[in-house]
Amino acid sequence: MNTAIEPSTPHEDVASPATDDVDERIVEELLRRGRLKDADLGRVRRLQEESGGGIAGLLARLGMVSEKDLAEASAQVLGLPLVAARDCPDAPPVVQLSIRFLKQQHVCPIAEDDHSLDLLVADARDPYPAEAVAMATGRQVRLRIGLRSEIDDLIERYYGAGRSAMGAIVEDLSEEGSGGGDEDDIEHLRDAASEAPVIRLVNLIIQRAVEARASDIHIEPFENRLKVRNRVDGVLEEVESPPANLTAAVISRVKILAKLNIAERRLPQDGRIMLRVQGKELDLRVSTVPTAHGESVVMRLLDRESVVLDFERLGFTEELLPQFRKVLELPHGILLVTGPTGSGKTTSLYTALSQLNTPAVKIITVEDPVEYQITGINQIQAKPAIGLDFAQALRSIVRQDPDVIMIGEMRDLETCRIAIQSALTGHLVLSTLHTNNAAGGITRMLDMGVEDYLLTSTVNGILAQRLVRRLEPTHAQPYEPLPEVIEEFGLRRLQPEGPIYLWKPMPSALTPSGYLGRTTIMEFLVMTDSLRRLVMQHAGMGEIETVARSEGMRTMYEDGLLKALRGQTTIEEVLRVCSDS
Repeated sequence: MNTAIEPSTPHEDVASPATDDVDERIVEELLRRGRLKDADLGRVRRLQEESGGGIAGLLARLGMVSEKDLAEASAQVLGLPLVAARDCPDAPPVVQLSIRFLKQQHVCPIAEDDHSLDLLVADARDPYPAEAVAMATGRQVRLRIGLRSEIDDLIERYYGAGRSAMGAIVEDLSEEGSGGGDEDDIEHLRDAASEAPVIRLVNLIIQRAVEARASDIHIEPFENRLKVRNRVDGVLEEVESPPANLTAAVISRVKILAKLNIAERRLPQDGRIMLRVQGKELDLRVSTVPTAHGESVVMRLLDRESVVLDFERLGFTEELLPQFRKVLELPHGILLVTGPTGSGKTTSLYTALSQLNTPAVKIITVEDPVEYQITGINQIQAKPAIGLDFAQALRSIVRQDPDVIMIGEMRDLETCRIAIQSALTGHLVLSTLHTNNAAGGITRMLDMGVEDYLLTSTVNGILAQRLVRRLEPTHAQPYEPLPEVIEEFGLRRLQPEGPIYLWKPMPSALTPSGYLGRTTIMEFLVMTDSLRRLVMQHAGMGEIETVARSEGMRTMYEDGLLKALRGQTTIEEVLRVCSDS
């Protein structure tokens, strides 16, 4: 590919609207979509007055909005299609354009016919690249909007050595002779982790995780490779990883960001990173543990802006929500949420607290860690290293005259007893337990040593839940299951009339898996007199569940099947996280 040839006719297709006017319309669209905050816009406007430049470009460069949000808003305002790199042809059109020009302007030709050329551009507000391509090819140019990072990767795929953005960074490191060296030399590690290519590499790993809507990033060293995996909607997916020789530099960079001791590699460490990525304020919880081939790092991504504190959006059904609200409105007692790690228990508790959070109610929580900060609620971070564990914090909390107490987790008998005492003295106590179902919460507390008469006097209800992936509704495809499937899963019992349909995921522009986000499947056990009698008799978990079901409790499995029939998830997802007991 050499310099572009001169055109025979000037380009007539590319409009040249006043950039300032287009910028303002894009800003209005970002505000309308809730992708831009007024405070951020104010700061950027002040900076624009000092330095000049287009406001939309400044928003992107300063990280106030993500590439994707800016591209979507631009496409809407300019009336141009938004094209993802994965939807582009495998091979580029046969046109003579300078690769240097394409890289500098962040544009890439993706399709052609006899008279026109489709050009993927990162900034459709700038008429120069399209006019230059029109002159060089002698064709009309049709603009298509893409993400800058995807366009850069596409140029490399079409015209380079097939390197990705990460490959280019690694090549920069190789040219500089960085990243290797003695891993026991702490100063060398600190220097390597502070070099620009390593910083870009770690930023790219985090940025791609955010773009993929990941909840966790796993960086795992093995003998001959470094593996990076993202957990998206509860499922781990392996992604492009740096080479093994950069393991020490990458992990050291993460530890520096999290303010951890990079010299200590024999003991687990925990830290946190506050970052602004793709226009989002992110709180990353970092955990490191020593393994056979180095330190394994897991980063939990907490996006404070995207947390949903709404019962309906969390997956509470019309049948279950009134029961839950009724128990939540009781003046005292214990409400438990149970499930394994990562099943959304804390989010459900935060949603309950946000409903109770009024000027007339004092709420105090003790958590480890405090995941989301809620205005009007006093949140205490437990610090076991200095003796401030759940039990110790609870003793102090009850002297603060609270109405509602939330305990992050009931881990031991002492914490349970103080919580029960608080409930007996007129407080509403919310907490979590690690059990597989709602009935298991009762037997777990009995096993921990809680007296049966105290348990029956205080526990009002137990919510058990799991998270399943939610179908992307615009592309999900319905199908009629076989009669054998309907009979095996008892679907006719849940839908007595009409044809029965299940749904399967289909890839779309939004998500290659066909799933987008997660919803909750749950069961809610309300403590009744008959259940209290069973608890006093130390009945087994199965017997408690049988009586609860006879009194109207719908199990998690049944709730999941019902959501599969409604097209919210698939039957495979329900079976992945729970089974009919």
